[in-house]
Amino acid sequence: MALAESKGLILFTKNHRENDMLVKIFTESAGKQMFYAKGIQRKNQPLKAAVQPFTQAVYIGTFNSEDLSFLNSAKDIQPFLNIQQDIFLAGYATYLLNLADAAIEDRVYDPNLYHFLTQSLLFIDQGYDAEIITNIFEIQILQRFGVLFDWQHCAICGESHGKYVYSSKYHGILCEKHQYLDARHYPTDYKMMQLVRIFSQIRYEQINQLDLKPETKQRLRQFIDFLYDEYVGIHLKSKKFIDQMKNWQDILIKPETNSATESNE
Repeated sequence: MALAESKGLILFTKNHRENDMLVKIFTESAGKQMFYAKGIQRKNQPLKAAVQPFTQAVYIGTFNSEDLSFLNSAKDIQPFLNIQQDIFLAGYATYLLNLADAAIEDRVYDPNLYHFLTQSLLFIDQGYDAEIITNIFEIQILQRFGVLFDWQHCAICGESHGKYVYSSKYHGILCEKHQYLDARHYPTDYKMMQLVRIFSQIRYEQINQLDLKPETKQRLRQFIDFLYDEYVGIHLKSKKFIDQMKNWQDILIKPETNSATESNE
């Protein structure tokens, strides 16, 4: 079979035998592919840099429609350096990669998802708020799991302005006039619902306009978790990791705070 090439993102790698590796790549032109990389773990192997976590490149090899594909070389290697060097950014980025991997089957051509994922990693790498990037990605990727919501209009009357709540009963949002129809709607939080409506169609270039308080982020996180538990039903290890990161971050920060206090004394 002839060699082919495509832009791609490393999803994950797995050592195989002594010097080989299995590399899963989300390619722009052929969807997600599992590649066999022979001899890649040998010393001074030039391909090794192209299969590091959080890396984008143009990958060259044999792209098979069944079974394993084979990776020969790579060019235009672009690592997301800030993500690679920061455990917290890496946590969010890993979750987005895992979520995209779970959202579609292997070998499904989906350039829109590929570009959305690439853009998400790029903005995290450039210093944008990783929590907000993650929330936007989670809400907009729901459709890939077959979960379709109209976040812009009341499910009863089509109203598009005002305050809204989420209703599982009506599979959408309800305006103030029709909230009474579902006494078990999601706990009222108009500001949080407005953010969900914005996040469902916002572009990343616009997020600098958003300044969210920690408590608002927490309520948003709880609602998105509710949606994924209710409609998607996947439980990724990387999601558990980012849920625990805030506690770990506090632990890492405290020693610096204490030492600063001691020096002041």
